[in-house]
Amino acid sequence: MQLARTQKKQHKDSQLMYHLMMLPGMLFLLVFSFVPMAGIVMAFQNYIPAKGILGSDWVGLANFKYMFQIPDSMQILANTVIIAGWKIVFNTIVPVVFALLLNEIRVNWAKRTIQTVVYLPNFLSWVVLATVVINLFDYHGPVNTFLQTFGVKPILFMGSNDWFRPIMIGSDVWKGFGYGSIIYLAALTGIDPGLYEAAEMDGASRWSQLLHVTLPGMLPTIMMMTALNLTNILNAGFDQIFNMYNPIVYQTGDIIDTYVYRVGLLGQQYSLGTAIGLLKSLVGATLMISANEASKKFANMQIF
Repeated sequence: MQLARTQKKQHKDSQLMYHLMMLPGMLFLLVFSFVPMAGIVMAFQNYIPAKGILGSDWVGLANFKYMFQIPDSMQILANTVIIAGWKIVFNTIVPVVFALLLNEIRVNWAKRTIQTVVYLPNFLSWVVLATVVINLFDYHGPVNTFLQTFGVKPILFMGSNDWFRPIMIGSDVWKGFGYGSIIYLAALTGIDPGLYEAAEMDGASRWSQLLHVTLPGMLPTIMMMTALNLTNILNAGFDQIFNMYNPIVYQTGDIIDTYVYRVGLLGQQYSLGTAIGLLKSLVGATLMISANEASKKFANMQIF
């Protein structure tokens, strides 16, 4: 009995340091994520800053009803889902393919160099990268200069509703695919080498090993990351689009977050902005739970 108590005390002491390491992060989460959630009540009020939350009138679901009565609401929702949806698709496929290709490189210095180069854009702010992208696709920029060598007339890319979405999706994938591939490279290292040896002894080609050993071994990680990314289906990337869009491309580039910024903050309609944000969070949480249930049913695994 005494030995068991001693071991239990030692176990608690050994875990104490880990809990102390987590403490700053948990305090940060509490102060900046959980405490501000009290402001959700503004979504059900006609919030007036001078009156405060306690003095503002209660309007129930009026802000949510008004949200769907806005003339451009369906177009803004469609823009958000289309841009975010394609970002999720390509930010899943491209990192997986890149990780598979990078894993085939046997020269260590070349592998490390490529990793470093493709990781760098992820650490740059969209404030910086937006300037780079805008200059690249400028009417007199390098892309149009290159196209002119083939007889193509210059295109106003950043002012075109046909080109704005592809540029947003492509530049987002370019920025994040290197960093996103880290998780898939880690998944590749977790695959049992004996499976490859057994497949090779059975005469399986590299392509067959990829299809029947590598991809099934990566599948749990791919499913987990896809499920986590689904929560961003209504988050098309405010930082990126805000720094690159303009009134000419509102038709295809105006998303929920940029609209909330203009109406909720600049237009001082705080209750409407809060209602839209709350709806986004509910949709994200619903998709997360649905993805978890689907993975349990069809893949016999769960995310949380």
